[in-house]
Formats: sequence, structure tokens, C-alpha cells
Amino acid sequence: MLTIGLLGGMSWESSAHYYRLANELVRERMGGLHSARCVLYSVDFADIEQLQSTGRWDEAGRLLGRAAAAVQAAGADLLLLCTNTMHKVADQVQAAIDIPLLHLADATAAAVGAAGLDSVGLLGTAFTMEQDFYRDRLTGHGLNVIVPEADDRAEVHRIIYQELCLGHVSDTSRQTYRQVIDRLVHSGAQGIILGCTEIELLISPDDSPVPVFPTSRLHVEAAVDAALREPGRSGS
Repeated sequence: MLTIGLLGGMSWESSAHYYRLANELVRERMGGLHSARCVLYSVDFADIEQLQSTGRWDEAGRLLGRAAAAVQAAGADLLLLCTNTMHKVADQVQAAIDIPLLHLADATAAAVGAAGLDSVGLLGTAFTMEQDFYRDRLTGHGLNVIVPEADDRAEVHRIIYQELCLGHVSDTSRQTYRQVIDRLVHSGAQGIILGCTEIELLISPDDSPVPVFPTSRLHVEAAVDAALREPGRSGS
């Protein structure tokens, strides 16, 4: 089994979800007392959020690059950046390490394609929904990406940072997200990408009339696939 590197803390609420998923999936696949071989580096999200809000993305990339190098030095064979938004600096992070960074949007797009869909709604932070770094990665896989209208984007973003990142999960916010999802479906979305790792704490498949794609789970599944792949097997 290879060692999975988890670069998290953005927020730690979703990073804990990553850690739990990795161990649950390894136990499901290997049985017994097996658990994931992994290294977790958790940054201070307050530092990252300040860099996000002031547009200092290069500085954030350097910070995460140093953290990624520490994860590699600790023995990781591959790396997960446990956040959708900070994939804006994925290239900087990859440039700082010699091990592969498994891109979250690639894992998500593969799952959407496997489901036979080509038009998806995207929920996430304002950065993820409005900037092109994530949407372009998805469209590069042949997907049509639909984002909410401006007012909906603002409320989706607010709930992430002011509630979910602080561990607050409310039925009122769940209903808000359901309404946003319904509007995306009305606009042509055949599926919904939960493009912020915290959204999975709030929204489940039961909250959507179309399939949802939980990016954290899909990301971890790709990592466990890679970690358990036997050397020499086709595709390794």
C-alpha cells in the first residue's frame, strides 16, 4: 500500500472527512484491521483565508508548496490537496514536489463522465464558481458547467465560510441549497458537483432531484485506487 499525503486544514472540518473516508475505504477493500497509510499536514485556515480574500494567490501557492514538500518528506507517495478552491494554485503545489498531485477536478470529471452526463451544475465558493481555474478543468473533460446566478452564488459562499467551515449545519441552509440546486436543474444541469469539500457535510443525494457528485469522496476514492494498485498492473 502506498502512503497517501493529505494537505488539509482548509477547513479542518472537511479534512477530518477526508481522513475518515480514506480509512473507511481501505477497510472496505482490504477487510480486517486494515486502515489507510497516510500523512496529514493541516495548515491554519485563517492564514489561507486572508490570502484568498486579498487576492494573494501566489503567496498562498508558495505556502502550500512548502507544506506539500513537508508531506513528501514525511513519506507520502502521492498527494491530495483537500480543498477545491485551493486547486487554483495546484500547479504551484505540484512544482514544489516530485510525487504526483491527484487533481480533484479530474477525479470528479471522470465520475461525471462515467455516469453518462455532460452538463453539470457547480456549487462551491465564489472563487470556484466564478473564476476559470476549476471550470476550465472540467470543461477540458468535455463537460458543460452551469453556475448559479449571482445572488445564489453569494449565499452558497456565505454558508460555506460562515457556517460549514465552523461546523454549523442547519436545516435552513440545507433548504437554501436545495432551492439553488432546483434552479440549476431547471437551467439544464443533469447532475450537481458539490465543488466545495464542506458541502458534503450539508447536502446528500436525497437533497437533489439529479445525481450529486461529492468531490471529497471521489478524490479519496481515486487516491485509494492509486494506493492499492499493485505494482506492474496495467495503468500503474
